[in-house]
Amino acid sequence: MNTYEFVAPCLIGVESIAAGEFRRLGFENVHCEDGRVIFSGDDRTLALANIASRYTERILIRLGSFPATDFDRLYDGVRAIPWEEYIAPGAAFPVKGYSLKSQLTSIPACQRIIKKAAADRLMQRRRTTWLDESGTSVQIQFAIIRDRADIMIDTTGAPLYKRGWRIDGGTAPIRETLAASMVDLSRFRGDMHFLDPMCGSGTIAIEAALKARRKAPGVARHFDAERYDFVDRAVWAAARDEARAGEMPSPATIEASDIDASAIRRAEANARRAGVADMIRFSVQDVTKRDLSAYQGVIVTNPPYGERLGDLDAAHAVYRGMGRMMGDLSGKNVYVITPDPEFEKFFGHRASRKRWLYNGMIKCSLYMYY
Repeated sequence: MNTYEFVAPCLIGVESIAAGEFRRLGFENVHCEDGRVIFSGDDRTLALANIASRYTERILIRLGSFPATDFDRLYDGVRAIPWEEYIAPGAAFPVKGYSLKSQLTSIPACQRIIKKAAADRLMQRRRTTWLDESGTSVQIQFAIIRDRADIMIDTTGAPLYKRGWRIDGGTAPIRETLAASMVDLSRFRGDMHFLDPMCGSGTIAIEAALKARRKAPGVARHFDAERYDFVDRAVWAAARDEARAGEMPSPATIEASDIDASAIRRAEANARRAGVADMIRFSVQDVTKRDLSAYQGVIVTNPPYGERLGDLDAAHAVYRGMGRMMGDLSGKNVYVITPDPEFEKFFGHRASRKRWLYNGMIKCSLYMYY
């Protein structure tokens, strides 16, 4: 069976969480880099990483890593990769990627060079002057960082945060991988009360329920590498069976509420598609009028801001009302994500700790109270 080095990009700030998950899954040589986790394994690892990962964005196979200060070096490095082992005759191989803090700054030029180098290698090895690309697509990805090129192929396809259950997320929804990371940071372990009092489309509560039930987030979706000739196709069914075997009932009590009745309807529909509707109690409530002073458990929430509210003063009023209704935070674990640097001032409580996280391209703080 093949052995690979994998690269799993993730949101900045959640690298250690993702690495911990991969170690628990038994993957080898796991270590963190900025915005990604590196590990190694075989075809089974490839399948299980895609199916089970809660926190990463996709799973890539790194085929080469080399200095690329100019286009000649980039071409030579790419051509040295044994593409004939990964790209079947007739397969398409589009190229995309990025460059940061490097001398090669033109992305279209890098794409052309990488495409040409891979094509030249394939034509030379297959003794042809033309390549048919009408078949299965194998996506080549590159990252050139500080003049070093990583050349990879994508095994995932649609990013891992697209679990398949969220059809309508409403305005500015939180990414599923970030929601799962917040649930992990809250120390919720599936045997306690959990509440999101501003749930929107229900993403945080649903990710909490999936974690409590130990349900793999990708068990019901498909991945690009299921069509790749070099991957043993039997591993996918085995990995799904392994993931399903780990599911278990949970005693957790999970609540989700929102002031917007239409958001609650969307959240309920999302929970049904995710298979956890029986675990979550949804309700229409205004967090600024809900007495949470006696609540004992975990609260994780993404208050409305920006597009979701449209007015900073309105956001501050929500923070103020939420802080007032929670009262003394003793016995509570409260985790609030927002890009607003003045959150503590209006919430009325100084955080035990703050952690930088990114919601897409928005830099946020996770205010942690425990």
